[in-house]
Amino acid sequence: MGGDLDADGLQRAARFAPALLAWFDVDGRKDLPWQQDPTPYRVWVSEIMLQQTQVSTAIPYYTAFLRRFPDVRALASARLDEVLHLWSGLGYYARARNLHRAAQAIVRRHDGRFPESIEEVMELPGIGRSTAGAILALSRGERHPILDGNVKRVLTRYFGVDGYPGDAAVEKRLWAQAEACMPRDRIAAYTQGIMDLGATVCTRTRPACLLCPVGSQCVARERGWQDRLPSPRPRVHRPRREAWLVVAMRGEHKVLLERRPPSGIWGGLWGLPEFPTRAHAEQWCREHLSGAAEPLRGDSLRHAFSHFDFEMRPLVVRCLGKSEGLRDDDRFRWYDVREPMKVGLPKPIARLIAGTQEK
Repeated sequence: MGGDLDADGLQRAARFAPALLAWFDVDGRKDLPWQQDPTPYRVWVSEIMLQQTQVSTAIPYYTAFLRRFPDVRALASARLDEVLHLWSGLGYYARARNLHRAAQAIVRRHDGRFPESIEEVMELPGIGRSTAGAILALSRGERHPILDGNVKRVLTRYFGVDGYPGDAAVEKRLWAQAEACMPRDRIAAYTQGIMDLGATVCTRTRPACLLCPVGSQCVARERGWQDRLPSPRPRVHRPRREAWLVVAMRGEHKVLLERRPPSGIWGGLWGLPEFPTRAHAEQWCREHLSGAAEPLRGDSLRHAFSHFDFEMRPLVVRCLGKSEGLRDDDRFRWYDVREPMKVGLPKPIARLIAGTQEK
């Protein structure tokens, strides 16, 4: 169980769970929506939403999502557009696409029942070892360690682990520590407790060490390393990408949308026709927007993705003709901003469209 933990590490691991559980009983979070009737489906949706997203942000999305898709069959039979629509604003849209694909796989392979084994859960799209372990621990009380961002931070500080947690060797060590810390019972409470500890006490900046239930055994606190652990990701140059987006307006309130490719940024969502240069955008307008006139340049908008910055330069074009070649279909749609259809629309694109309406 201890993996590569030395005697000191094993002693620290043995003291971790009792202190954490005593703290959780008093200060842990017990009224989150997914903790009420914690079925595998409900917990699974919450775990996917909480990837890269804070609890306070996720709760209203979760509530709306479960209202529309109360079970896995409802999600599996839904149109992807509607799933992405309810996800709009949460970002990291691959999570929603994978959630939809996984629901269909559960219906197809498991007759609508959530898989029993962690290996089968990990075979579903968008579910890795930590997410699978969290789902089974929180919904069924099964003994599986987890290692999300909050837990990595807690364990890195508690055991004094140097090195970037995303490195394979460091992550392997953290998995061994996560396994060693787990109790034999009260698994759901322990799992929620360690996530809560990282989210509310052992925070990224200015951790509340005086309130920490395991602070007396924490290496980072002993040595004053709270600010240096976890070790930061090695610095890399952030590339910058640029594109011209055609904001084709028809009448007072309709804007042309184009469905994006199924993979890549904002995959499967609806956006604006996109081109590498203004010349390409203008050429496309001449070919496809009959009667186009009044080309206007709107304000550019920059959006930061996880690995690059994306600068969007809008070319606003008011269509005086009917643009017969661009009818509503699976690729193009005229979007009425007064009565928006239920489609997945990235928040930056929605902001850009709103900005052109205000001019």
